[in-house]
Amino acid sequence: MAYRRTPAVQARLDAQEQLIVQAATKVLSEAGFAGLSMAAVANRAGVATGTVYKHFDGKANLVTAVFRTVVAREVAAVTAAARTGSAVERVTAAVETFAGRAMKNPKLAYVLLVEPVDTVVDAERLRFRRAFAEAFESAVADGVAAGELPAQDPRTSAAALVGAIGEVLVGPLAAAPHAESVVPQLVTFAIRALGMQVSAERSGVSDADS
Repeated sequence: MAYRRTPAVQARLDAQEQLIVQAATKVLSEAGFAGLSMAAVANRAGVATGTVYKHFDGKANLVTAVFRTVVAREVAAVTAAARTGSAVERVTAAVETFAGRAMKNPKLAYVLLVEPVDTVVDAERLRFRRAFAEAFESAVADGVAAGELPAQDPRTSAAALVGAIGEVLVGPLAAAPHAESVVPQLVTFAIRALGMQVSAERSGVSDADS
């Protein structure tokens, strides 16, 4: 007869797995994908390396779990931010949330967006990049339908925005301090790229910083 875990045992195992994922997230935030090892995660979680392997059969599997946990949370935040308001308000909120949260942990953002990873992890990354784009796509589609935006393909525009924002956050700025003007500049770029009018106040911020 097959062994069935009791609810208490399953709860303990789930809690242990969550602890390991949290530890892996911290290691990724400090050392990146290249610097993550099962031993390092075990040390951070305060468990034996063998315990980590009981939950995850390798580094790629563990990092995939981190992606699913962390990026799902980030996608939810961006989606919620872009849910209501005019096209300008929704796109602005989405950019500010996406970029603002990434800048709070640039090393982890680099891992999630562009750092070379295993194929299985890269597939997870692409899936969540599409999820991020969907938050922008909805705002663009509704803006076009309401006449707030010029005619365009919402999916293409959304994907372009996510790619451009990601490049700015983890490309040129990866090795330099993040200036306070970065997020406002990204918002201005997004508004202009979608064919919307930029307010004089926002345009002034952008021009002064350029």
